[in-house]
Parts: sequence; structure tokens; C-alpha cells
Amino acid sequence: MNQITTLPDRSEIREQRKLEVKKFQLYSQMFRIGSEVSTLNPFEYVVAPNNRVYLPDCDALAQALREEGKLQEYINRIEDRKEIKTLLKNTFGDRWYDIETDDGKPIFPDYRSSKRLTEQKITELRPMIRNGMGKLYVPGSSIKGAIRTAIAYYLLKHEEQFRVPQQNRISSIESQLKKSLGELKHRAKFVDDRLFMDDLFANYGLTYQDRNAPVQERPNPNTDIMRAIHVSDTEPIEKFEKLNKQGQTVTYNQSLVAEVLVTSHFNDGKAKYRASLYAEMVSNLQVPFEITLDLEMLSWFSHRQDMQIPFQSIDDIIKICKEFAQEQWDFEHDYWQGVKNNINAKDTNGQTINLDYERIHKLYEKETCPYALRVGWGSGMTGTTVGTLLEDGLRTQIRDTCGIRAPDFEAPKSRRTVANAKREIQFVLGWAMFKSI
Repeated sequence: MNQITTLPDRSEIREQRKLEVKKFQLYSQMFRIGSEVSTLNPFEYVVAPNNRVYLPDCDALAQALREEGKLQEYINRIEDRKEIKTLLKNTFGDRWYDIETDDGKPIFPDYRSSKRLTEQKITELRPMIRNGMGKLYVPGSSIKGAIRTAIAYYLLKHEEQFRVPQQNRISSIESQLKKSLGELKHRAKFVDDRLFMDDLFANYGLTYQDRNAPVQERPNPNTDIMRAIHVSDTEPIEKFEKLNKQGQTVTYNQSLVAEVLVTSHFNDGKAKYRASLYAEMVSNLQVPFEITLDLEMLSWFSHRQDMQIPFQSIDDIIKICKEFAQEQWDFEHDYWQGVKNNINAKDTNGQTINLDYERIHKLYEKETCPYALRVGWGSGMTGTTVGTLLEDGLRTQIRDTCGIRAPDFEAPKSRRTVANAKREIQFVLGWAMFKSI
């Protein structure tokens, strides 16, 4: 029988190894990470007259409706995918959102509600991710995924410095992509793994206690250098208020349901309305998390083609992230410079909507990006791939092959912005600062 070699468990050797740990405060003006469920059914959320949107405790609600003899009507609405607001009002009265179970448990708890920021009819609500207790949070895996992309971008941009293998360099990646565009649509999700990600992150040998650890299959999660980086989930996002330097009260961690405008532009650069999405998000996000770098584990890794690991400290990782953020910032600045306001645009209902991007233009006036990374919604093609390193024309071809075609336009062509209650374009999503604490 062959002996199975396993690497030591992290928890067993945590105290024996050198770990660098840094705590950060994650700041973002407007932030969202989607849930596993892309959109909610009409019976899964309710817009209340107190200007809030609730996601009810469905089990508790079913119990309360059964006691009122309305359970079957509730089931019928679920089967017909209909709203339940009229049922709630007819059964429990105008303040249905205040009802509780017999043991005092709210059926519409505050932590499962968001302030309504739009006067438009909310349809196909997109929920934000929640933890097992139903509270909003930011998963460490989402931050780590963005860091991984930043590291890939950094390695490919500085391919000579870090001795990136020739077959994984940008010129080779572009050449292979051009040859395989016809097949790309059917395997687009994994093509970057085959072209470069596996070699950049997982093509390593491991040496532990002066012995080589045999690895039979590659890519292998055991040989992925990202094992040495751990990013914690944030604490649950709880709303709070504090005074700013001007003595004004500012609300932090405010959960919102807002209208997200998807827009692009015409040939002359004039803004073009495409769609409205309604989504949960958090404004003035301020929540702590930790990054841990296992320096001992990092020393185990040796690339099989002699590529250098581009980080040896958490400061190195943050520097890498900031360089990637700057690349995205410059890209967004150039994009928005070419988009012209359209004050008489029409939405899908024929209503006039003012596509005025003054606030967005002002945001990108700064030459230096003030953020460490872009995470979640808003990141798009430029933040989740190394697409900005590719030729503009090739990036457009990839978009036309794998996504919505827009021949002769740059990729990506469309953007998401957040409107306020007056339907004025006010925010972009996802830019995040990491402040040491």
C-alpha cells in the first residue's frame, strides 16, 4: 500500500510558525456583494410604508398566517409567484411589519431590512450576501479573490522581473486567445486557469522539514501559494452613527435598496440607458477584517520553472493591490471622459431619465487612486480579469464572443451606477480602502 503524504494542518502548527497578521478597517462609500440567489421572488420581500424593504422570516410568517387561517392563501401566492403585501395588510393591519411571534420574535427583523432609496417600483430585488444568522457581511473569500486577480495582474505586468514562464506571458496568452476564440464561449469560465492562472499560482514544488512533499496531480490546491494568505470574514455589518470633523452626524453601514442604472453610450459618446436593477447594498461601509500571511508556509513553495513569488509581506500584498486598483482607476477615468451626458434619455417605461454624470466625472478627477482594491459589484471585466493588459481589440473580441456583442465599441462598454431617490446618478460601487487598525 502506498503511503499517503499529507501536509500538516494549519491549526496544528499555527503556534510554531511565523505568522504576520494585520488588522484593517474596510471603508467603501457604496458596497455590494451578491448572494447565491441572484434575485428574490415577489413573495420573498415586501416594501413597507415606513420606507423600508423587508425580507421576512418565512418560517415565522407562515406560522403567524396559519394562526390567522391564512396559510393556504400564502401558499397560493408563493405558487403563483405573487406579492404578499396585500395579504399582510389585510391580515395584520397597516403596521404588519411590527408583528411578532408569540415568544416576541420579530417576523420582520430590522437586520433583514434596508432603507428604500428609490421611488421606482422595485422589481426582481437582488439581495446582498448574508451570514448564517441572516446578517450582512463581507466574506473574506471575496476580498481574497480580488487579491488573487491583483497578484496575477502584477506578475504578468512585471513578467521579466519575476521570471514568468514564456508560455504564460502576455504575448503568448494573446496569441493563444486569438487562435481559440471560436471555442472560447463554451469554456470561457476556465480558460484563464489553463492559460496562466494554474502556472502562476499552483505550479509549485513543496519542501517541508527538508523533505519534498510528493504531489501527483497538478493543479493541486496543496501547491497553490494563496494557501499562505488567509483573509477573515468581516464582522456582521451593524449600522452606527458618529460625528464627522464638521460636527455633522454621519450614518455608517446603512443598508439600502437602490436603483442601479446600467448604461452605455452611442457612437458619438452620448450616454445610453439600458436597464435598471434593484439591489441591496451598504453605504458608508466601515467594518474590520484581518489578513494573515503564513511566512513559514510561503517558504515551502518553489516554482517548478523558477518564477519568483512577488510578495513576502502583507505590505507587499497591499502594494500589489494598489497598483491593480490604479490601473482600473485610470481605465475608468478614460472611459468616463468619453461619455457625454444625456439629459433626455428614456428608460424602458418611456420615462425621461437624466443621465448626468457630473458626480462620476468629479470622482475620477484625481490622478492617484485613493483606494486599495475594487471588490464585488462594480468591479466588472477590468477588476475580475487581467483584461486591461490585453490589446484593446482582443479584449473587445473576447467580450463579443462570451458576452453581449457590441462590435466596434471598447470592452467593457456598459457601467453600473447608483441613483439616489431623485434618480440622480450619484455613486459607483466597490471601491474599497484598507486602513490599518
